[in-house]
Amino acid sequence: MLTHAPMLEPDLLSALLPYAPLASGDAEFHPPSIAEFFPPVVFFEGTPFELNRVMLIRLLVTVALVLFFYFGTRRLSLVPGRFQSIVEMGLDFVRVNIAEDLLGKKDGTRFLPLITTIFFLVLGMNITGIVPALNIAGTSVIGLPMLLAVIAWLAFIYAGVRKGAGKFFKNALFPPGVPWYFYIIVTPIEFISTFILRPITLTLRLTFNMIVGHLLLVLFFSATSFFLYEWQGAGFFRLFGVGTFAFGFAFTLFEILVAVLQAYVFALLTAVYIQLAVAEEH
Repeated sequence: MLTHAPMLEPDLLSALLPYAPLASGDAEFHPPSIAEFFPPVVFFEGTPFELNRVMLIRLLVTVALVLFFYFGTRRLSLVPGRFQSIVEMGLDFVRVNIAEDLLGKKDGTRFLPLITTIFFLVLGMNITGIVPALNIAGTSVIGLPMLLAVIAWLAFIYAGVRKGAGKFFKNALFPPGVPWYFYIIVTPIEFISTFILRPITLTLRLTFNMIVGHLLLVLFFSATSFFLYEWQGAGFFRLFGVGTFAFGFAFTLFEILVAVLQAYVFALLTAVYIQLAVAEEH
């Protein structure tokens, strides 16, 4: 985090010791930076089809999901095997706990493919943040979360217009029960919050959670490697490596929870927005 240690006062250098270059040797701790989310191009450099590490992870997850559902559903049997049971449990979770619970049987079935795709795509992209050799979430760069948020927003608009364009925009911009003279203030606020902020908040919530998770994991495990293998000072400080490893392991488990939770929240909010669009009043 600090790259110009000689400019620091000795006490400040001591206070920030884990992050500063060492006076006793050439080893230096290199913390994670935002540059990790923009890795160098691997294939097709200089073309519109440039592929870096993050893009390759996204392609890998997409192929893995297609194969997962293909092999999990191609030979369905009345008494499912273990693999089929796992696939059915995942699909039933989205259908029962998100789609039908919020939208009802009819609309839940109608929008189930979209909600299911969003849930498993976000989950698959999130979970790569803790997979060895991948170590970064496909949703940690804003492009994919923004695309999914725009799709969710378009589904919201489509559902409302299909239900009845006039009633949809009236309910969205002119909430019932508000005195008419307050619409001068309420209508612009409703327009911004409903039609502008929703895709933005969907995008930023997912992206920032994945960015922070990645930076924390890299910080703890880089510190572990630094203290155990690169530290040139007193041996006592090597014990810090045990602590950073414990924190890294704990945050890895926590990141799994966050990956699942963020997929659930993204799919849930998509269903909530669609439910608001098809409701008689909201």
